[in-house]
Amino acid sequence: MGHRNILTLVDYFETMNNLYLVTDLALGGELFDRICRKGSYYESDAVDLIRATLSAVAYLHDHGIVHRDLKPENLLFRTPEDNADLLIADFGLSRIMDEEQFHVLTTTCGTPGYMAPEIFKKSGHGKPVDLWAIGVITYFLLCGYTPFDRDSNLEEMQAILVADYSFTPLEYWRGVSQTAREFIKRCLTIDPHQRITAHEALSHPWIADTAPIQDGEDLLPVVKKNFNARKTLHAAIDTIRAINQLRAGGGAAMMDGALSKDPGRAMGAGLIGAAQQARGIRNNVPQPEEEGSDPMEIDSRGNARGQTEEMIHEQERRIRQTQEQLWSQR
Repeated sequence: MGHRNILTLVDYFETMNNLYLVTDLALGGELFDRICRKGSYYESDAVDLIRATLSAVAYLHDHGIVHRDLKPENLLFRTPEDNADLLIADFGLSRIMDEEQFHVLTTTCGTPGYMAPEIFKKSGHGKPVDLWAIGVITYFLLCGYTPFDRDSNLEEMQAILVADYSFTPLEYWRGVSQTAREFIKRCLTIDPHQRITAHEALSHPWIADTAPIQDGEDLLPVVKKNFNARKTLHAAIDTIRAINQLRAGGGAAMMDGALSKDPGRAMGAGLIGAAQQARGIRNNVPQPEEEGSDPMEIDSRGNARGQTEEMIHEQERRIRQTQEQLWSQR
């Protein structure tokens, strides 16, 4: 009958042209959306979420299945209630493993910011890639940005290959326990043979200790601020890239009618969508360095060590200035 934290496949049927999958109905929304709607959010809440995810991953691995695309967008809640089950969804990239082999998969797939080093190396990968992703998710849930945030997918990949991350700025990590950081380090181990397994992770003190974490700080303000700031910043960056691509490719013909007096509004309303269509963005496939990602998705790019609010405001100011200059040159 499956696992309580896995979206169950109830039935399937096919027509001449389509295959239909019938699954559990999950009405509780995505993980990060749920967190942002909460009035408060503590490290102990993150522990509960990761424990449920690990329980499901351990079940999958025991049955010879590797998910390969674990990320917050693929973690759903069954119902809107506070005590609703967390569900792992989207098994489109999952594979059944041969238990007698450790390395059998060589296809580069997944979401770049959550992919393990061995996937990029194409040296063969297996179940450990799910634990790497859980390490990235845990980091993200505790601060609002991913550990390998960079300005391009190439730089992000280079950071992942050498596990170049840190728990900074200190202002964002002051309220996070050392045990949580140690858990993340065990997940983000470059060598898959040395990386913690799902069952070992369930026994880790950060996960296994049922006593609530004492004197914890409310992490919600920091998490929401970092997430929203980066989403805004990268949407603006994608806008500039969209303008450059449209201008370089004769995109002026696509933009008929009067020009808006508000460059930011015009860009946000039309150019991003046009550029996404031109680039053929695919959420689950790494894109070349010059390509951006959907600004409405959780964007994994940015500064790996976090940015102060002043730095973010300064970047946004420069982007607005560049937007206005580009617009005036048309």
